[in-house]
Amino acid sequence: MPRPQRKEINFSKDSILSLMQEIYNELVEQRQTAIRIQNKMLSMLKDPNDMMTIGPVIEKQQKIVNECVEKKISLSKLQSSIWEKSNNNNNNESFSLADLDDDLIQNLIDKDVSNDEETYKMK
Repeated sequence: MPRPQRKEINFSKDSILSLMQEIYNELVEQRQTAIRIQNKMLSMLKDPNDMMTIGPVIEKQQKIVNECVEKKISLSKLQSSIWEKSNNNNNNESFSLADLDDDLIQNLIDKDVSNDEETYKMK
């Protein structure tokens, strides 16, 4: 089977912001689910021996909550960078991803790639 041809992907400000909103919504959902699971586990805690069983689950959920917050912060930095670049172009609708903070984009992608859990992944 031959390799599929490369497709040129054109980004507009609206498409990028729409994608970022979708990512944000996923992060909010992940965080809410993790907090719900964490609270349920804490309500099951009856005595100190239960902590040995429930502790790792609570720790994992807290890690998910923290990662969601970090990703939200990165996303907001990226969004502000987009707004800044688009405003500098005299409200021109086209802009280049090369104009954005490469370190910020790479950091967001690296965090997503390094995430081993069954959570949302950028594709």
